Amino acid sequence: MAIILDHFKSDGIDIAYRVEGPEEGSARNDVPFLLIHGFASTGPTNWVNPSWTKTLINAGYRTICIDNRGHGDSDKLYDPQMYSAPLMALDAVRLLDYLGIEQAYVMGYSMGARITAFLLHQDQTRVKAAIFSGMGYNMVRGLGGSAPIAAAFEADSMEDVTNDTARSFRAFAQSIGGDLKALAACLRGPRLSVTKEMLATINTPTLIAVGTKDGIAGSPEKLQELIPGSKVLHIPGRDHMKAVGDPVFKRGVLAFLEEL
Repeated sequence: MAIILDHFKSDGIDIAYRVEGPEEGSARNDVPFLLIHGFASTGPTNWVNPSWTKTLINAGYRTICIDNRGHGDSDKLYDPQMYSAPLMALDAVRLLDYLGIEQAYVMGYSMGARITAFLLHQDQTRVKAAIFSGMGYNMVRGLGGSAPIAAAFEADSMEDVTNDTARSFRAFAQSIGGDLKALAACLRGPRLSVTKEMLATINTPTLIAVGTKDGIAGSPEKLQELIPGSKVLHIPGRDHMKAVGDPVFKRGVLAFLEEL
């Protein structure tokens, strides 16, 4: 089994990625899995550490973890205009192009789910199936409260942060070595909406996976109503932070793929 840790240029921006799993041509499924992490996380933190890559590899898939711009080992940018979701979706498409991959399964978590939605909007033919995880109807309605988190990342020290949610995000980012100024710029970037009209055009098989105690994602059922033929997976008893590695989540995704 090969593991490739490398970088490529996406319109001049250095993007890190990790490819792991059976050699091309030897996998049981010749369509690989592109995994797009959430805000302030990284490919390894979101997907490798919770054993997602191991789960998918054991099921016969090659996995591709991207570090979104401003995150992990990718270039850190400090201009908020460089962090729109469509631009980050283009990074993912260009990675597929760079690797010579015509089509992939795509799973995004939280911010990664929004990026996946824009990827679908740009070119659905590149996506064999999509999993929106950690994000329900708030993908459309939008998330409030990002300004205090951005301010927390811009603060000189944790002692200057009084908002509990903002403190938890900053603590997480610091624990994995995130660049706080770049992450603040990401939060202050263009908040382009995923529209109902965009979602109505999706004809790719889509699964919406959300923890039943997730107070950030919004209703998965309300999002399901907007995406033709989509399915919902409830992750029992899990909030936004703890749903990622849950066994129910993993089994549900594999069952969804088996039904395609």
